[in-house]
Amino acid sequence: MERMGRMAGWLRRRPREDPDAVRDRRAGLLMDLVERGWPVCPAAHPVGFGCSCDRVGCPAPGMHPVSFAWQTQASTDPVQVARWLELYPEANFVTATGAGHDVLDVPARAGEIALAVFAEQGIEIGPVASCGPERTLFFTATRGTPADEDEWWPCELDCHPETLDAHPGLRWHCRGSYVLVPSSQHPSGQPVRWIRGPELPLPDPLRVLDVLTDACDTVGATAGDVRWM
Repeated sequence: MERMGRMAGWLRRRPREDPDAVRDRRAGLLMDLVERGWPVCPAAHPVGFGCSCDRVGCPAPGMHPVSFAWQTQASTDPVQVARWLELYPEANFVTATGAGHDVLDVPARAGEIALAVFAEQGIEIGPVASCGPERTLFFTATRGTPADEDEWWPCELDCHPETLDAHPGLRWHCRGSYVLVPSSQHPSGQPVRWIRGPELPLPDPLRVLDVLTDACDTVGATAGDVRWM
């Protein structure tokens, strides 16, 4: 009891972060992305155990765009992003994939395994983000865009918002998909954060795919041995 009392006292004494500093850091993270050509748009944000949208029983609270027209709305215009930040001060933000970049999205444990393999083998990878306690996002170059239609090829791993449940392991976010970006708040209460920053070059997705696939297989093979504490 004494230890719990000390902990509660420490938590009460922790200084609260200046809201202006939080807003500035959030704006800085987003402006950095749009300067790199990553299209973003505002998303809903968690409210308690629910979502800021008006949908009853929202299946993805705080993890979907505000507008159904997000594909055309997503922008790299810093003026527009600043306007959104002013208009939606609590909003999360997503980046639309399949134009300037793709995202390979794996379970968090598989992400840990893959990062260790990349480091051990000296394989250079690009930006990586932690998206809550369950997923890790590996940002890569895109396979194709409307500008090079003949070069684009489909993949059974392609993931869209409505097919997330069908891809519990490895997901490939390309055309028609999006992911939360740092500055966002995951429904778990954890912030979406960079593990490796967006300043790193985007690798060819095939360069990292084999390692991520093996890591997901490893997690799948050992899932039955996991014990929750």
